[in-house]
Amino acid sequence: MVQVQRVTVPSLFAPPVYSHASVVEAGTKLAFLAGSVPLDADGKIVGEGDPVRQAEQVLANLDEQLRAVGSDMAHVVSTDVYVVGSEPAVLSAVWDVVEASGLSIGPHSSTLIGVACLGYTGQLVEITATAVVPDRATEAGA
Repeated sequence: MVQVQRVTVPSLFAPPVYSHASVVEAGTKLAFLAGSVPLDADGKIVGEGDPVRQAEQVLANLDEQLRAVGSDMAHVVSTDVYVVGSEPAVLSAVWDVVEASGLSIGPHSSTLIGVACLGYTGQLVEITATAVVPDRATEAGA
């Protein structure tokens, strides 16, 4: 079974629903995912002007990316969450969506970042992730 050690450092501020670090033993297969964006299968922005709706689409796309490499939300060890804006309320609203997703199972290590713009016109949210790709045969006890 893949062992992921999630560390919350007692001498630092206690993070809300994420860990300061995730440690994976060497020899484990990892996936480094490109930024997940709020585009549908036709390449159109979903939730134009709505960062919460875009965060939902980004997470749905991230789930697809993870499944394509044999992983899932529970095996994500680190994310960077980019949100267009400088208002803490907007960043918090997006973080609430992330927190409610399968990413909170870990909890994983994460950074929430307010930015001026992202790559696609109208894009308000993007998430990059690193995940463990478990050996399903080993996890199943085979």
